[in-house]
Amino acid sequence: MKILLTGASGYIGRNLLKELKKNHEIIVVSRSTENKENEKNVTWVAADLFAPEDNERVMKDIDLAVYLVHSMQPPAKLTQASFEDMDALLADNFARAAANNGVKRIVYLSGIVPENEKLSRHLASRLECEKILSSHGVPVTTLRAGLIVGPKGSSFPILQSLVERLPGLVLPSWAYNRTHPVALRDLIEGLLAAIEREDLGQCSIDIGGPEEITYRELFEQTAEVLGKKLPMVDLPIIPVWAFKLWVALISGKPIEMVGPLLDSLVHDLVITPEHTVEGITNAPTGFKESVRLATEGQDSTGYSLPRLRIPFKSDVENPKNDVKSIQRVTIPASWSVQDTASYYLKWLSRASFKVVGTRITDNRTEIFLPLLKEPILILQHSPQRSSEDAVVYLISGGLFARTAEGSRARLAFRRVLGENRVIIAIHEYEPSLPWTVYTLTQARVHLIVMTIFGYETKALAALENFRENRGHKPAGIAAA
Repeated sequence: MKILLTGASGYIGRNLLKELKKNHEIIVVSRSTENKENEKNVTWVAADLFAPEDNERVMKDIDLAVYLVHSMQPPAKLTQASFEDMDALLADNFARAAANNGVKRIVYLSGIVPENEKLSRHLASRLECEKILSSHGVPVTTLRAGLIVGPKGSSFPILQSLVERLPGLVLPSWAYNRTHPVALRDLIEGLLAAIEREDLGQCSIDIGGPEEITYRELFEQTAEVLGKKLPMVDLPIIPVWAFKLWVALISGKPIEMVGPLLDSLVHDLVITPEHTVEGITNAPTGFKESVRLATEGQDSTGYSLPRLRIPFKSDVENPKNDVKSIQRVTIPASWSVQDTASYYLKWLSRASFKVVGTRITDNRTEIFLPLLKEPILILQHSPQRSSEDAVVYLISGGLFARTAEGSRARLAFRRVLGENRVIIAIHEYEPSLPWTVYTLTQARVHLIVMTIFGYETKALAALENFRENRGHKPAGIAAA
């Protein structure tokens, strides 16, 4: 079987690759193939999964695709986007390409989803991605895990660092919520089973170890394995948000990662009978043994407090001055994606009281400032990359854009899951203004513009809904 593997740079993907390559031909996707060497049954390919054309290219002749992608850290030098919107766009790109290339199945790693609860942002995003991946007709087998106990990754190293570095713990009320931790080796076995078993098809499977335990017990048992005394005091009034900065500082993890993970602790993340599959769900390794395996070979006295610094969204090592800006707006139910794009381009001039002008001719749109002779941005509509629920404009020039041959800078409008919301995204854009000047001016203005546009389209959606409830037909798009 020819398998496409994403996320192989992460610790789960790396361990899964070691097993998959024994019996399958693996195409491994990475943003860069530098220092990556092909070997028997393993071929590394460079691709940006934010680019639909890259998804299409790597998906050719693939039988099964493994999706281990999560956008909890910024992918560009300047990223103006929530992780939910980035994940939604990535999942939609991936699912479309899989459907277009006849991929038989997608295997996706997600988190355990509590039933009938208002989900945290992190879990809501994981569930939305699950739905998006299956929205284009390719069956998706989802493995849902709680706390994954392994030497790297996100959740367990945070737990371990708190136990190692703190003299004691003050516990909030959520410390008594329950979870089903799973050992890394059991998770890998579960993923392998999900990949090999063709009978699974479209389904969601919970996986967890033999113990359903509280977060307090996680701390107690981790401390016991590490041979450390860890006094604990209950203080139920402390909210989750109060822990975020503190945990980021102690663990050395970015606040963009820590925040969403801690938000999910308000839930009981336990296996449910409806999502149980024999041979996969019930992982055999107990929590203490999982901790021992995860920490084996580590010097528990070798930890030191990290530099007390929280990285910001623009703090990404990248030689390019590239920008990624993604926002999701609510639109009237009667609007198409093309209606939204057309309204936006005309609205720019009206909303700015003609401080910013737009000139639209056929497939070309020029955005200009009245005092400048040349347009600041030139957008070229791309019919080849557009569809009923996606509209793409290439940023082909202008005083404020740095373009070169082969540039893929673009402004895209995308609807996912048939909702009355549209994702508006700028990708691979390189501003011509000096970077500091750009971040203090154009970048901030763009965020303000998108916020105002979102408020207006939401108001128009509410007005249309009100008119329909009063028995009026939608009036269509108001003149911009």
